[in-house]
Amino acid sequence: MADFLGLKNVHVFVTGASGGVGLATSRAFLDQGAFVTLHYNSNSTTLDPLLHEFPDRAFAVQARITDESSPLLVKDMSLEHWNNTINVNLTGSFLAIRHFMQQLEKHNVQDNVAVVMVGSTAGKFGEWYHADYSASKSAMMYGLTLSLKNEIVQICPKGRVNSVAPGWIRTAMAEPALKDQDVVKKAFATSPLNKISEPQDIANAILYLASEKASGNITGHVMDVNAGMEGRIINPL
Repeated sequence: MADFLGLKNVHVFVTGASGGVGLATSRAFLDQGAFVTLHYNSNSTTLDPLLHEFPDRAFAVQARITDESSPLLVKDMSLEHWNNTINVNLTGSFLAIRHFMQQLEKHNVQDNVAVVMVGSTAGKFGEWYHADYSASKSAMMYGLTLSLKNEIVQICPKGRVNSVAPGWIRTAMAEPALKDQDVVKKAFATSPLNKISEPQDIANAILYLASEKASGNITGHVMDVNAGMEGRIINPL
């Protein structure tokens, strides 16, 4: 096993590891020789192959921190709906990272430490019918990432915090929408690479930002993984 990124024997915690980007990221870290704790919400079936293939380095843990939200205009959105999305995407990240940083301090960790959060182009460009989601991801990618990169070094001098901003990703959740040619046309309209990301594309970016060997002097950065997307198409083409 070639350790190109210096990730062999590092300890990794992947939230939402049971599907899409999380599953691809988990396998990518395991393939690099890392020890990976695989978080899932309720169904761990998709993790079984990893647990079987890497019995000494893959460990599953259950905690419910996510819930799907339906698309709504702000004028039709209840406060409960808004709060649920913020709690899932922003407060959930805050709670996980707070616990992580508390453990770093408790155990006086001085090694290289990296936090990589998964945002969205919705947090960069906005997205109608999903103002709640857009606001939560924007706060994560900018306010939280930029604040944490200054705080983590007070505990761990080599600690780094970065985010990735995916665009459309070919996952089971997105597949129905991607069958709509109008949706695909709009998705490609501002993307010069004319390409829908695969989960592995996002996983590769996460591994890069997690690797001290590859990105040891990068912190507070939001990496676009969205085929060069420049914005949204609002008016008819």
